Amino acid sequence: MKTVLALCLILWSSTALAAAHPTRAPAAAAPACDRVCLAGKITEVLYALLEHDVSKLDVAPGLRVTEDAVEKPLAKVGLVRSVTKLRGYRQDILDERAGQAVAGVMVEESGAPVILVVRVKVDSDQKLSELELVATRSRADGLIFNVDAYSGAPAKAMNLAPRPAQLSTRDQAIEIAMHYPRGLSNAKTFNAIGTPFATDAYRLENGALMAGPGCTFNPGCSDIGNQPLTIFERLGRVTVRDIVVDERMGIVIMRLSWNVSGPGSDKLTAWEMFKVSDGQIHMVQAYIRLFPAALDLGGWPIKPGITQP
Repeated sequence: MKTVLALCLILWSSTALAAAHPTRAPAAAAPACDRVCLAGKITEVLYALLEHDVSKLDVAPGLRVTEDAVEKPLAKVGLVRSVTKLRGYRQDILDERAGQAVAGVMVEESGAPVILVVRVKVDSDQKLSELELVATRSRADGLIFNVDAYSGAPAKAMNLAPRPAQLSTRDQAIEIAMHYPRGLSNAKTFNAIGTPFATDAYRLENGALMAGPGCTFNPGCSDIGNQPLTIFERLGRVTVRDIVVDERMGIVIMRLSWNVSGPGSDKLTAWEMFKVSDGQIHMVQAYIRLFPAALDLGGWPIKPGITQP
């Protein structure tokens, strides 16, 4: 009888301890390259350009590189020989889950300013597997070239870190941001399709204020939600090639191109980013570049799984 009682006490104690200290779910695996790592990869690329030496970059055997939508070997990239200065402006978008980062930066070529977009992707060994470089050197390249706006720190609205409770999930943030290309493709205004803009939302394109409070570009542009989108009707529908999400900062950036057709016509393309918090878009910023029709996707395929607007 004593033996049975002792066994019951042991079993009861074990059950009580298990209830008091439940088994924890295993922690999610850390990304192969975290935020610091991804930002560091962008920095390494920028200094490789500045120092005209790419030999120290840690690259994967199958590294693929494009410069202004043209694929080429890393050592043949023109920016490796032309960049002479890194200016202070730099806007990072760091996607730990995808092992990708995009940065908009200002550099110089012998004193001339250049808006440069750098996209990197790393493999499981933290080696560069993809490198995309897009340089805008003038209005002829990008329609707009207001580099004064990129003379110092990046935009405050894009770089304030939301509290965790203000952040949407990755999928929610993408869905909110997708209102924008859907509006450009299908609507007369963004409000017509319920785009959730904050009341003070605004848009910069290559440094110029093109929508939101203080905009004087065209009538009605001070209200981004009700700004007429008539101009986009002649540009055709929008294609989304890639989506990169900075989940900690609430930034979604998409690589967009407009499907205008016609012999010899260049296509408008952009890396366009959206600051998303509290379920709203607070700022839109685009780095724009014109490309010949044959290069409208920038030399890269459309990412699988993207539903086009």
